[in-house]
Amino acid sequence: MSTKKQRRSENFKDRKKKKSTRIVYLAAIIGGVVLVLVLFFVILFNALFPAVDMEAMKKKEKRVVEIYFSDAQERFLVKEKRYIYKEQDPVAHAREIVEALLAGSKTGNVNTFPAGVTLTDLRLGKDGLASVSFSRRLIEAHPGGATAEMATIYSLTQSLTANVPGIKAVQILVEGKPVAAIKGHISADRPFLPDPDLVTAAKKEKS
Repeated sequence: MSTKKQRRSENFKDRKKKKSTRIVYLAAIIGGVVLVLVLFFVILFNALFPAVDMEAMKKKEKRVVEIYFSDAQERFLVKEKRYIYKEQDPVAHAREIVEALLAGSKTGNVNTFPAGVTLTDLRLGKDGLASVSFSRRLIEAHPGGATAEMATIYSLTQSLTANVPGIKAVQILVEGKPVAAIKGHISADRPFLPDPDLVTAAKKEKS
């Protein structure tokens, strides 16, 4: 029969053992929670900031294209050389060209699209028709007039047909829908073909 002192010693050891077990369990739970949180944030970070393939970026080449703007008198189109990323997909290549046109001239020629106009969609049909959709600002901010509307229409048409072999004609849309005219002077509800007679020789360009 154990003495009172022995029982106290056994109870103390038992409590110590239970306390150690609780500490081990608590540490395991905390470690598990930390691990789950680390994994969660790693997955979230990778989803928000996907890894960039630097080798692919280095291999991505640029090509020279010809973007058309208006001359100082706004009577003819003048071409400018521009370097854009080389895209194998003709639609992606056409988008790059339109974005370069919307960015404006870099050699002092007259821009043919109002500032703030954005490209909303671009589709290329099997018949060579490029349907190019712009934001509503094209209509709202356009200065109007037959000359300015012609410049907008044919700078786009010439830039696309001269640089993308698959594009033969261009249809201008606003928010994905055909428009009767940009500002009421030139009918824009039909596809446009390039007109070489509107192009004049380029002036000396900056390197």
